[in-house]
Amino acid sequence: MASTYTPLGIEKQETGENAGTWGSKTNTNLEIVEQISGGYTAQAVSDSGDTTLSVTDGNTGATLAHRVLEFTGSLTASRNVTIPLDVQNFYILKNATSGSQNVVFKYATGTGTSATVPNGKTVLAYAKADDGSNPNITLQAFGGDVVDDTSPQLGGNLDTNSFMIDFDDAHGIRDESGNEQLIFETTGSAVNFVDVTNSATGAGPQIGANGSDTNVSLKLRPKATGNIEVMGATNPGTVQLNCESNTHGIKLQSPPHANAQSYTIKFPTGNITAGTFLKVDSITGSGTTGVGQLTFDSSPATTGKAIAMAIVFG
Repeated sequence: MASTYTPLGIEKQETGENAGTWGSKTNTNLEIVEQISGGYTAQAVSDSGDTTLSVTDGNTGATLAHRVLEFTGSLTASRNVTIPLDVQNFYILKNATSGSQNVVFKYATGTGTSATVPNGKTVLAYAKADDGSNPNITLQAFGGDVVDDTSPQLGGNLDTNSFMIDFDDAHGIRDESGNEQLIFETTGSAVNFVDVTNSATGAGPQIGANGSDTNVSLKLRPKATGNIEVMGATNPGTVQLNCESNTHGIKLQSPPHANAQSYTIKFPTGNITAGTFLKVDSITGSGTTGVGQLTFDSSPATTGKAIAMAIVFG
């Protein structure tokens, strides 16, 4: 009986077969195994139709018998790279083509799922060979985007096969249940950013604003009618306002600024006494013209302490 071959081209030699060539054939098999386990190769993708990958039984060098496949070429539309229906393997796929187009890694025929590799991305996918007619290729479950080669960032593809966030919208992280936990939005030509600093014993970590501008504000924005809440671990919470010039603590300003704008600040119930709060027209403290109405509302909490600060309208 003659030798047979695996879907990735490894020769299964029959007993008594290949007398005098058994050693060289075994060496070739080992080289193919080495390619499959960790080999890299580049594959030019056709811009005129599907690129079909195949093996030559008993020979090294087949593209689909490598672990890492880097797709190259210039594309004007999304193109397919196909593999035979019986191939079962996992791949690291990199789309290094030019033209900003996807490469779709799929089986040659059938209606099974495929792995779309966006331009500039590197993904991990596995070919299941789980059906004779309609096998599936699936992005690995813990993250469709293993590496973003276009720029340093945290993120990936937010879809049913992914742990990360959408390529086209924002970047971020999902939790272990697959729900969005932290999302990073994009601003064109951004120069300012949030700086998170850890701390040594006896000090607290810091979230601050940083960037190329001389003065950079830090904004906190709730959604719709939601509130910004400051909570304490074992007490109602304390807000301490530190200002080098001691001329102001909290600035309330509506965009665009309008005189006589009314604001409400809510504090826990406690000893809020006359003189605790100072209203001024600007951060310089000059005048009171156009000062809006300041309303104190202590309804949200039942206990608390007085907080000294300056409220600035201007």
